[in-house]
Amino acid sequence: MTKPKILVTRLMPPNVEKRIARDYDAITNPGDDKMTAEQIIEASDGKDGVLCCGGDPMNADTMSRLPDSVKIVSTYSVGFEHVDVEAARSRGIVCTNTPDVLNDATADVAMLCLLGAARRASEADRFLRSGQWKVWHSTLLLGVHLGGKRLGIYGMGRIGRCVAQRARAFGMSIHYHNRSRLSPDLELDATYHETPESLLGVSDFLSINAPSSSSTVKFLNAERIALMPDGAVVANTARGELVDDDALIAALKSGKVSFAGLDVFAGEPKLDPRYCELENTLLLPHIGSASDSTRDDMGFCCLNNMDAFFAGKPTLNPL
Repeated sequence: MTKPKILVTRLMPPNVEKRIARDYDAITNPGDDKMTAEQIIEASDGKDGVLCCGGDPMNADTMSRLPDSVKIVSTYSVGFEHVDVEAARSRGIVCTNTPDVLNDATADVAMLCLLGAARRASEADRFLRSGQWKVWHSTLLLGVHLGGKRLGIYGMGRIGRCVAQRARAFGMSIHYHNRSRLSPDLELDATYHETPESLLGVSDFLSINAPSSSSTVKFLNAERIALMPDGAVVANTARGELVDDDALIAALKSGKVSFAGLDVFAGEPKLDPRYCELENTLLLPHIGSASDSTRDDMGFCCLNNMDAFFAGKPTLNPL
């Protein structure tokens, strides 16, 4: 039986690479250099599908110029703002993503950002490594306690609900805003807010977990930060575009926001260098899904979608 021909735009984890080699006639990217749109289009010639990654330029222009042979684009990510689904659909190209498999790993990192920022983990690490710790004293690196605080979750989807589950164990009360209110069995004890502004007014801690879209870009701006309690803590593990960097940096400098834990940035891997100058930030290089089993599961999810498609069955995670 002839194996389907696919392009894999980035290096995959070893277990995923093995399955690709077993089941597909694939062009892979062992050097892991990010491919340009032109390179993707050229390398897709004669291919049946493309396995791409977050940040790959799978926009309308790329979709319009993909070879006619390409019938499926499977993205190794939950977010798909880099994939123009409508442009793909107009050409009869099926698109899929990888929901669910990274919920727990990303929620873990959201809590790492919340707790690590509030308890000044990065400052403490630098303080110790630089040899500044000479003696214990009662006011050394005082942070903010999570217990009894109100956690606002902007975006109560699968990951947001996993964050809520973890935060309850720290004794936090849960508030949320979502495009629609959750059913009682999903909402549990959380308090729903019809507007983001209402949510921010009670958010001692804020976890941003919404997808990137035209309606959420720069969601956290100066006007909304002003609504938050003084000294609030902010964590973002969704997409960097949801934060107005100028506004958050100003709030971190003034103390309106006491600490921020950020795993994502607008324009990453580049980020606003002013964040690196601030002591009250915990900065991570987009590692929300970076556990070995999770990254394997993401690849397997992509391949499961492709397997189904090439077998003439419905894909598991169509966009």
